[in-house]
Amino acid sequence: MILPDILRAAVQHYGARVAIRDAEGDLTWSALADRVARTATCLADVGLKPGGRFAVISLNTFRAGALFWAGYWMGSQPVPINWRLAPREIAHILKDAGCHLVIVDPEFAGLLADECLAPWRGGALIHAPPGTEAGLPNLEDGLVTARGLAPHEGCEDDDAILLYTGGTTGRAKGVRLTHRNVIANGQQNGFALGIRFDDVWLHAAPMFHSADLLATPCTLMGGGHVYLPQFSPAALLDCLQERRPSATVLPPTMLRMVMDAPDFEGYDISSLRLLYYGSSPMAASWISEAMERFPGVEIFQGYGLTETTPILTVLDHQTHLRAIEEGETHLLGSAGKPVAQVWLRIVDADGEDVPAGEAGEVLARGPNVMKGYLNQPEETARVLVDGWLHTGDIGRMDEEGYLYLLDRTKDMIVSGGENIYSTEVEAVLYRHPGVGEAAVIGVPDAKMGESLLAVIVAKPGAAPDADGLIEFCRELIGGYKIPRRFVFAEAMPKNAMGKILKSELRRMHG
Repeated sequence: MILPDILRAAVQHYGARVAIRDAEGDLTWSALADRVARTATCLADVGLKPGGRFAVISLNTFRAGALFWAGYWMGSQPVPINWRLAPREIAHILKDAGCHLVIVDPEFAGLLADECLAPWRGGALIHAPPGTEAGLPNLEDGLVTARGLAPHEGCEDDDAILLYTGGTTGRAKGVRLTHRNVIANGQQNGFALGIRFDDVWLHAAPMFHSADLLATPCTLMGGGHVYLPQFSPAALLDCLQERRPSATVLPPTMLRMVMDAPDFEGYDISSLRLLYYGSSPMAASWISEAMERFPGVEIFQGYGLTETTPILTVLDHQTHLRAIEEGETHLLGSAGKPVAQVWLRIVDADGEDVPAGEAGEVLARGPNVMKGYLNQPEETARVLVDGWLHTGDIGRMDEEGYLYLLDRTKDMIVSGGENIYSTEVEAVLYRHPGVGEAAVIGVPDAKMGESLLAVIVAKPGAAPDADGLIEFCRELIGGYKIPRRFVFAEAMPKNAMGKILKSELRRMHG
């Protein structure tokens, strides 16, 4: 089964059901499939062929969603690109992916004026309402007269989409995800989250991020989709009230901003029944507050990587309730249990399985594990060994099968011969009443090899200091784990999903 089969099945079974809710008008599954087929014709008319790749630089819109599907339909691979990247970073991706065609929102047409993107100007298009002027040909202008292209007959191991990693651990790599990967994880998440035919997914996560693939179960079930062009608390609350989606994913930082919105109580958010938070765990106090502010909403957390399309484990709503109601708040630090058809191992430096409760590298196997990295056979061979993906994450699994992530291998700090997991130290710092955000990194130390530096963003109105934080930590963790250097910042560098960029902190403070 390939993705065009999923779209054709949606038409056959749910053709008259609304697939897209948008300010420009709703689209049924039949109308969406027709638009996808005609978009594929327009792409073919400008030279895109099966097996080719095309770049999309776009906000979250139904047009971008239809573009992705048009790529699947014609056997080509969309390459969504983070519009926050510098032109040189975009040029690297375009060259690495072999994209000759670039499709941009009108808002991003100006990016192509940069000299390093000159080779792609001639093959660039915008996608916007017909008649929009942005100095580039508009893909939409050809849709009115285009006839629908027949779907390409591919196979499940063909590449479906090429996603570039966020670059938090180095230069971005192109992750090759197949039709089988996307459909498998869609089924896995559908089972884990209990997605229903009447659910409507709000695309709040950036569509250039693998988290957007969490919407796949709604397509499998014939549910609906709503697109939030750009996140802000007000924009998300407006969308919940006006478009009535029932499910979405938000990183903890965005969820916190929504709950802190001054007019939160004035919005009707009753359509929401499922809230999935990802990218990192949330403090127990935040989860309790979320349950109060979103009454009746089921709350889930997940762990995964772009390389796993993306989800490996889910901490379900029942476990959240158990943790809060029975005082087992340690469970909220867990990433949950593996989704269906995923196997996890925790191994030591020699690749041997460790006993329950002991730390090691997390290895994963399943139908959602990537095909490999584009143009990087050596890196692919390094992380994919005998069918197992070496995630680079350090974790432990308890007797019940709950996975606890301790750190990335690159973020583990070795100080004076002791292995220190920065997330363990951060969890303690987050318990301080004056700490809004915390990140711990290792910095060179002539005596210890590495020493711990903590970057702190204070809560509004609070003013924690180094001495007070050190004393606070003494009651909770061993002295060798306590940072001795603190930097107090107004904000953290973050990626599009709100994850703190430790690589940037190391560059700034290392």
